[in-house]
Amino acid sequence: MVENKTDINLWLPTSKKEVKERGWDELDVVLFTGDAYIDHPSFGAAVIGRILEAEGLRVAIVPQPNWTDDLRDFKKLGSPRLFFAITGGNMDSMVNHYTAGKRKRGSDAYTPGGKAGFRPDYATIVYSKIVKELFPHVPLVIGGIEASLRRVTHYDYWSDKLMPSILVDSGADMLFYGMGEKSIVEFAQLIQKGVPIQKLTTIPQTSFLVDLDEDYATKKNWDEFELSSHEECLKDKKKYARNFMHIEEESNKMEAKKLTQKVGDKKIVVNPPWPTFKESEIDRVYDLPYTRLPHPRYNNKETIPAYEMIRHSINIHRGCFGGCTFCTISAHQGKFIASRSEKSVLKEVEQVTKMPDFKGYISDLGGPSANMYKMKGIHEDICRKCKRPSCIFPSICKNLDTDHKPMLDLYKKVRQNPNVKKAFIGSGIRYDMILEKTGREETDKNNSEYLREVIKHHVSGRLKVAPEHSSDEVLKFMRKPSFKLFEQLNDEFIKINKEENLNQQLIPYFISSHPGSKSEDMANLAIQTKKMNFRLEQVQDFTPTPMTLATVVYYSGYHPYTMEKIYTARNHNEKENQRKFFFWYKSEFKNSIINDLKSKGRVDLIDKLFKNKQV
Repeated sequence: MVENKTDINLWLPTSKKEVKERGWDELDVVLFTGDAYIDHPSFGAAVIGRILEAEGLRVAIVPQPNWTDDLRDFKKLGSPRLFFAITGGNMDSMVNHYTAGKRKRGSDAYTPGGKAGFRPDYATIVYSKIVKELFPHVPLVIGGIEASLRRVTHYDYWSDKLMPSILVDSGADMLFYGMGEKSIVEFAQLIQKGVPIQKLTTIPQTSFLVDLDEDYATKKNWDEFELSSHEECLKDKKKYARNFMHIEEESNKMEAKKLTQKVGDKKIVVNPPWPTFKESEIDRVYDLPYTRLPHPRYNNKETIPAYEMIRHSINIHRGCFGGCTFCTISAHQGKFIASRSEKSVLKEVEQVTKMPDFKGYISDLGGPSANMYKMKGIHEDICRKCKRPSCIFPSICKNLDTDHKPMLDLYKKVRQNPNVKKAFIGSGIRYDMILEKTGREETDKNNSEYLREVIKHHVSGRLKVAPEHSSDEVLKFMRKPSFKLFEQLNDEFIKINKEENLNQQLIPYFISSHPGSKSEDMANLAIQTKKMNFRLEQVQDFTPTPMTLATVVYYSGYHPYTMEKIYTARNHNEKENQRKFFFWYKSEFKNSIINDLKSKGRVDLIDKLFKNKQV
C-alpha cells in the first residue's frame, strides 16, 4: 500500500493518541465499524463521521475492533459525551463471510490484504452487545446495510430461520435505516439539547422498540400500519410473506405510513423515510473534506481490495427505481433518484486527478444503476400517489423522464478535463431504458446517442450488463425486461463496434437458482447464450439476503403480492443442478446435464444444447 505521508489530523482519529493530538479532552461520538477505515464517500462510516464532524462534533472511528480479547478496542476511547454508533460495514457481515453455498469465504475485501477473520458473524449484534455491557447508560445507535435490512422480522439464510428486528438481539436504543445522514444529524442535535433518547420517537427513517402499552410521541400526519407480529410470522409463512408487500410498498412511497410490529411484549416502530435528498443536500455529503485515502494506520500494510476497486471512482447519484426482486438497493437507498449537481461531480473529478497515483483513468462514473442520473417523474403529483415497486417494470412508466441528455452532458465535460484520459462506466447499465421507445423524439434520439457514446468513450474493452435470465417467466418474476431486449442490445453493440472500428466485449451476468427458475429454464439459458456465442465465466447462484422479495419467496414458498406458490431450488443438489448449465461446454458436466433433462422428458433441449457443439 502506498504510504500516506500527510497530516494524520486530516483523518478522523482512531486512537487515544490521535485524539490527544487534536487537543481534545473528550469525544462526542465514537463510531465502530466492521470495515477498515477508508476516508472515502463510498464508505458509510466515513460519511457518517464526516457529517457529524461538519456539525461541530468531535468524532472518532474504531475500525474492525477485536471482539475476542479483553475488549480493549471497545474501551480505549472511553465513554463519549453523546452516543456510540455502530455499523457492521459496507456489506452485511453474513454475505461478507459466506458464499451462496454457505461455505466460509477465505477473504474479506474490506480488510488489508483481503484477510478474513477481522469481523464477527452478525457484526452489528456482537459489537452492540459488547458496548451495551461496557457502557450501559450511554445511548447506542446502529445503522448501515446490516441493520437497515434487518429492521423488522426477516429471514436469515445462514441460520435458516426467521429472526426478529435486529433491535431485539442487539439491545441498541435506535436504528437508522437507509442512508442515515439526515437522521443522525437530527438525532445528534436533539441529544445535544439534552433530550433523552427514549423521547426521540419522531425522527423520520428511524426505528425503535417501545412497550406494547407505551404512549410515545409521533407525528400527527403519519398514518400507521400494523404488520403481522413476529410470533404470527413464525407460525404462518403466508403472514410473513404478506408483511413484505406492505414493507416494500411503504419503502417506495413519497408519503409513507409508519410501520409497527409486535415482538414479544414489545413493539417495533419504523418511522417513514425522509423525502429524497435535494441536489444541494446530496452535494453537501459528497463535498465534505474526505482524504479519499485509507487511514495512515494502514501504512506499510497490504492493500485493501475494496478500496482498490473504488479509489478512482465517482458516484453521481443514489437510489434505483428498478425494483429487482433479488436486490436490496431500493430497500436501502430508496426508489427515487437523488442526483448530484454537475458542479459537485466535476469538483470530485478534479480532486481524483490530483491523487498521486492517478494515471488518467476514472474507474467508474456511475451509481447503483449507471444510467439513472437526473431521472425522475415528469409530474410529481403522479409519483406522490404511486406505490409501484418498479418504475420500469412491467413497462417503463409513461410519467418517467428517461432522457439520457444530462448524462451525455456530464460525460462530455468529464472527458474535457485534460487530466482524464478515460472515464469508464463500471456500474451496470439498464439497457431497457435506452432501447425502449418513449414516443418523445428528442428523448429517443438522446438515448440512442447515449449507447453509442458509452461504447465509444466509456468502455474499458468490456461492457457489463445484467439480463439475469433468458426465461420470460423467470424474468417477469425478477421484474426484468424480456431476453429479446438483451438480444437487441447485443446486435446494437456489435453494430456500433463495427462502425466505430472497435473490438469490445459484451459481458452478461446471469443468476441461477432464482425463485421461479427450473432446470429446463437454465437449459434454455445455456442454449440461448450458446446461439449468441457467449461462454459464461462469471456467474452467480442466488443468495437469499434480508429484505428482498426473492428471499421472502425462498423461505415462504409464496409470492407476497399474489400468494401464488413459486418453485424454488432450495437444497444443495437442486442449486448445483442449475448452476452446471452455465458450464454446459465443459465435458465434466455433460452427462449430468443429459441425465437431468432426460428425467424431465426434455430430450429436445439435449439436442439443442449439444448438437454441433463447438468446444
